[in-house]
Amino acid sequence: LVLSSDSNLSIHTDNPDLTPCFQNTILAWIPSIYLWSALPFYLLYLKHNKRGYIVLSMLSRFKTLFGVLLWCVSWADLFYSFHELLQNRTPPPVYFVTPLIVGITVLIATLLIQYERLRGVQSSGVLIIFWFLSVLCAVGPFRSKIMTTTAQGHVNERFRFTTFYIYFALIIIELILSCFKEKPPFFSPVSTDPNPCPELTSGFLSRLTFWWFTSMAVLGYKRPLEDKDLWSLNEDDTSKIIVQQLSKEWDKEKAECKHTKPRASSLEAEVLIRDKKHNRKPSFLKALLRTFGPYFLIGSFFKLIQDLLSFVNPQLVLIGFIKNKDAPAWWGFLIAALMFICAVLQTLMLHQHFQYCFVTGMRLRTGITGVIYRKSLVITNSAKRSSTVGEIVNLMSVDAQRFMDLMTFLNMLWSAPLQIFLALYFLWQALGPSVLAGVAVMVLLIPFNSAIAMKTRAFQVEQMRYKDSRIKLMNEILGGIKVLKLYAWEPSFSEKVLEIRKNELRVLKKSAYLNSLSTFAWISAPFLVALTTFAVYVSVNEKNILDAEKAFVSLSLFNILKFPLSMLPQVISNIAQTSVSLKRIQQFLSHDELDPNCVETKVIAPGKDITCFLHSINLLVPSGALVAIVGPVGCGKSSLVSALLGEMEKLEGEVAVKGSVAYVPQQAWIQNATLKDNILFGQASNEQKYQNVLEACALKTDLEVLPGGDQTEIGEKGINLSGGQRQRVSLARAVYSNSDIYLLDDPLSAVDSHVAKHIFDKVIGPDGVLKGKTRILVTHGISFLPQVDHIVVVVDGKISEMGSYQDLLKQNKAFAEFLRSYALDEDIEEDEPTSTVLLFLKTSFSGNQITDICLCIKCPLLLHDRLAFAFLHYHENDSESPLPRKNPNEKLIQAETTETGMVKLTVFWQYMKAVSPIISLVICFLYCCQNAAAIGANVWLSDWTNEPVINGTQHNTAMRIGVYAALGLLQGLIVLICSFTLAMGGINAARTLHAALLENKFHTPQSFYDTTPTGRIINRFSKDIYVIDEVIPPTILMFLGTFFTSLSTMIVIIASTPLFAVVIVPLAILYFFVQRFYVATSRQLKRLESVSRSPIYSHFSETVSGASVIRAYRRVKSFVDISDVKMDENQKSYYPGIVSNRWLGVRVEFVGNCIVLFAALFAVIGKNSLNAGLVGLSVSYALQVTLSLNWMVRMTSELETNIVAVERIKEYSETETEAPWVIEGKSPPADWPSRGELEFVNYSVRYRKGLDLVLKDLNLQVHGGEKIGIVGRTGAGKSSMTLCLFRILEAVKGEIKIDGVKISEIGLHDLRSRLTIIPQDPVLFSGTLRMNLDPFNKYSDEEIWKALELSHLKRFVSSQPSMLDYECSEGGENLSVGQRQLVCLARALLRKTRILILDEATAAIDLETDDLIQMTIRTQFEDCTVLTIAHRLNTIMDYTRVLVLDNGTIAEFDTPASLIASKGIFYSMAKDAGLA
Repeated sequence: LVLSSDSNLSIHTDNPDLTPCFQNTILAWIPSIYLWSALPFYLLYLKHNKRGYIVLSMLSRFKTLFGVLLWCVSWADLFYSFHELLQNRTPPPVYFVTPLIVGITVLIATLLIQYERLRGVQSSGVLIIFWFLSVLCAVGPFRSKIMTTTAQGHVNERFRFTTFYIYFALIIIELILSCFKEKPPFFSPVSTDPNPCPELTSGFLSRLTFWWFTSMAVLGYKRPLEDKDLWSLNEDDTSKIIVQQLSKEWDKEKAECKHTKPRASSLEAEVLIRDKKHNRKPSFLKALLRTFGPYFLIGSFFKLIQDLLSFVNPQLVLIGFIKNKDAPAWWGFLIAALMFICAVLQTLMLHQHFQYCFVTGMRLRTGITGVIYRKSLVITNSAKRSSTVGEIVNLMSVDAQRFMDLMTFLNMLWSAPLQIFLALYFLWQALGPSVLAGVAVMVLLIPFNSAIAMKTRAFQVEQMRYKDSRIKLMNEILGGIKVLKLYAWEPSFSEKVLEIRKNELRVLKKSAYLNSLSTFAWISAPFLVALTTFAVYVSVNEKNILDAEKAFVSLSLFNILKFPLSMLPQVISNIAQTSVSLKRIQQFLSHDELDPNCVETKVIAPGKDITCFLHSINLLVPSGALVAIVGPVGCGKSSLVSALLGEMEKLEGEVAVKGSVAYVPQQAWIQNATLKDNILFGQASNEQKYQNVLEACALKTDLEVLPGGDQTEIGEKGINLSGGQRQRVSLARAVYSNSDIYLLDDPLSAVDSHVAKHIFDKVIGPDGVLKGKTRILVTHGISFLPQVDHIVVVVDGKISEMGSYQDLLKQNKAFAEFLRSYALDEDIEEDEPTSTVLLFLKTSFSGNQITDICLCIKCPLLLHDRLAFAFLHYHENDSESPLPRKNPNEKLIQAETTETGMVKLTVFWQYMKAVSPIISLVICFLYCCQNAAAIGANVWLSDWTNEPVINGTQHNTAMRIGVYAALGLLQGLIVLICSFTLAMGGINAARTLHAALLENKFHTPQSFYDTTPTGRIINRFSKDIYVIDEVIPPTILMFLGTFFTSLSTMIVIIASTPLFAVVIVPLAILYFFVQRFYVATSRQLKRLESVSRSPIYSHFSETVSGASVIRAYRRVKSFVDISDVKMDENQKSYYPGIVSNRWLGVRVEFVGNCIVLFAALFAVIGKNSLNAGLVGLSVSYALQVTLSLNWMVRMTSELETNIVAVERIKEYSETETEAPWVIEGKSPPADWPSRGELEFVNYSVRYRKGLDLVLKDLNLQVHGGEKIGIVGRTGAGKSSMTLCLFRILEAVKGEIKIDGVKISEIGLHDLRSRLTIIPQDPVLFSGTLRMNLDPFNKYSDEEIWKALELSHLKRFVSSQPSMLDYECSEGGENLSVGQRQLVCLARALLRKTRILILDEATAAIDLETDDLIQMTIRTQFEDCTVLTIAHRLNTIMDYTRVLVLDNGTIAEFDTPASLIASKGIFYSMAKDAGLA
């Protein structure tokens, strides 16, 4: 079409034009070809996506009208051609074909406008692109028509001329109109949403540039965003839809696997072959691919286009134009314009691709989380035992997260090789085989980098180990901080933490060295590659000349190469990790599920040879009966109850349960919600009924003690309720549910005996709230047995005997023996059992020993600050509240403040101080040097390329290469030194900050721990320290790097084209605004996201541990819904977070593209004064700048988000401290207290400022060696007295003297180490038994064995293989409560001081242990002063004196005998206990 004779017309002129032939064919057909090829796909898409139709609007009418006009115009051309034919002027065939094609295309476009309207499309991308192409293709002919006319001075072909002008005007109007969007569709279901996401209704251009997000960015800049500002999720991203799709695919996959199992065949061989082929596991991956694959592929398509575009720019470089002095100027402008358009397209494509990838990742996480949650509710107990709650929660948090992270880079798998191949191809064209030298260097760097990566990973694992053990230890320390204070054991534990921390930092230092090496490799790689390539190229052949074009084109190609080469290994290791996660998830999802029809009448043949746990049980329970199940520990009582719930695998027989079930598990399961919600458990509230239930379950008094009444927020696992309260809440939930059958698994074990009696009478017993219901009660309490209808005795999984209380006594078997040794005298006649048969059991069950079927699993610590209410340190069962209720909703624990707004500069200064200011300055200086070296190397290169060519060779190449190499290596070295110093500084800062925090936390008074949830303090020690250790240093490194790179780019461009300085100011302002908007918004979105994330996991771990309760009450569906809502809440803040990054990317890259444009333009304008080398330099720098600008904003944001950690740690390192541990020169004598005399003088104390006094004006004298019992109602101030002696509470007025020494004048450790206490709840730390008894290694082994013998632990300890080094688990879980209490006794015996304080444990402990302790104290502490806080009066009836406290004052103080005689408070208490 374009002949060589035309090339002069088109190219080599100052005034180019295209041939008429080309104009009328190719140019006119481009838009038509595009529309016709896109149409079939688009119609298919429209057919499947219907969103309601849009009402005909003015906009739509105009669009259609202009479309029809266009059609008329083009067909007018066609008819004109026919008209010419008739007049015997034969026009060329083009004049028939083109108008016909254009006419049909325009008609199709017009019809498409209407079809889209009916399908509810508000703004059509396909048409916008079509109109844009049409305008673009019409501009050329438009200009040439005007030019020819002006040249000739008259118009030929007047008709076609006119129609073309009209056509041009119309397509411009159409393009403008199509950019506006239509109103939302009619009948669309979207309207119900309070705050819908504008994305759905935004136009095509708005979506392309993410303009629809701007409203949120502006809002986030004006004020910190809150939950209510977030948009709702798009329908397709909600859990409901995604999980449904994924579950459907997964079920399909499982079904396919079941079907493909072979049917029995006569030929055995055939069966075997078939077996091998078909018997595959269901693959979760397939399900994922089917669900999310198609959507992801769209993103991959965008990535492909972007990859191809990224190679256009280097090909366009202006250098050739600058060198060719007589080239027409429009070439330059065209090249600049093309570079700009190409860069903008690349930006748009890249971010569309990212958007698709991230949304896929987000959906994956939603889907996987939802599927795991649903599975965890139906999984069998044996399957649940194979993985702990922690592991299951990890599946949800860690593994689902891995999928999300992989999605971003998954496309690199095919894109990286493609980019590498293309880059090498173009390089080969420019430089020939010498490219291979450069490639060799790159390939050699890969193993180097991967070796470093492997090593780093190993270090990371080691460091995680240290970190975990440090956090675990901190967690225990904070949990038992009160005990540490009472025993004065802080120094020993502080030392342990610092020891771990030292190791942790040692590993950190090693990995920091490695990291700086890899940074060095990463910075030097492109340079080394360029150096070797150029050196080889120049030295291979004298004739090889390095000119500007070759040098700078190859440099920009090397820069493109850098990214895929570094990404590939990372993606591959990511995929490896994710495949592990996939296996774990798949295994979990393939576990057995509970058979929902297990409890009814269904026979299952005994298939599994598991040892039966319950054998041949036959049991009939009549309706309305009260049946007690008794038996020794571990004989299968709880398992029997589980069997009734259908929680165990049934081997044979049948179970039938008629009616609804309520279940009270042995260990109460409490949700993290208000107390009232825990009792209602999703049922409608009925005030009257609710109050009755509270009354019956003895919760009224507890509500008065709790700070918020029944609106008190209960912490995770019921942490701020005592064991007894938890059990009663659990019981109240059952009573409120008003079911037909009540399965009560030992609900009375955790409560005090008088409360147990109350509950039995009011709730369970013959006259209780539940009379007339069927009740199955597992119990250990003998006192209630006479009142039940039936007693079932279970021994070793069999029912050994059955019958009423009287029958069993008459039978005189083992049970009668057991009773006689314990029984009380009264015998109560029982009622006749009513007759309806309701429960019918004849079955054997399997299952390992599941005494605590639902909750033996320890939950991992979920680190988060959400517990508004975590640990009220009530003294457990004494529930003596340190908080009198002022106003009903007074929260004990203040909500944590989240920082909002800009981070103050002082925080940066604090961090710099921690690093040390001198090092900070050195780092900045080194960075300047490094960039100077980099610029130097490139300037030298540009100078080299301008060296004149003499006889086809360049001179002094050796010198050129030498200097270039020196400059480059210098740059690498400086980087190395710099990242070294930064790493050292960072670790230094981490060390000092952590040490200060730890030091302060050990010196903080107890009141701080009472008001601050442990979770929040732990968070400082884990999350914030982690950020300071591992996040801030690399972020600072990146920030400085990008900052200086951007700076040097500006310098280079201004130096080579000074005109550029004019543009810099407006661009900088634009950049600054985008940056401020983004940082403010994204920081807040990140915070919201992290706040809304932890509830998902804590709700999940709660669900897993309470699964049996949830199933028993048939609440599975609503729990799944709660989980979905929590997940969606989290994604609601995550989604805008993704989009904000895209929004920023498009804006900032636009600024970068403008820099490219202007650098090129000014180079064209100043073409005559510039040499080619300089232009190459400035343009190749400009091409790099977009990336570093983008990263600079990200890093600023990261830095501002993370530097807050410094602030938070500072805040907790500066809380007020208690009195010093040792006061120099004030130490008491070594044998103090020798007599053990106590004296309280006008003593008053309160828990915290602003609360009432707990003890008021106490005056009291205790002689050495006296035994004093302290009694009083709950809240009278008994425990407070002990706390005062240890100065856990400091006096408001008055003083305490011990042996005449005022305790307020000596150091805390001097005081606390000379007193002994046996606390109420025994706290053990994980470590050896020896460490638990003697953390300072003060005593010899003999002394320790002696103490163990006296505390009746010797038999147990000597039976353990490791003896004194017996490992106690966290909290002493592997010892029984009684044994733990005895360990505390052993501690007291070791210390053996003159004053012993015994805070007696309540019902948590069995009678035997109690007697042992009392006996030991009577013998071993004969000559010591003993203060006992008593709950059981019989322990103190033989004490010297009894102190009765009432409301913080002394009510009575005398010998027990005379107190009973005086008939006061003590007498009434004794009477209640049956002692008077």
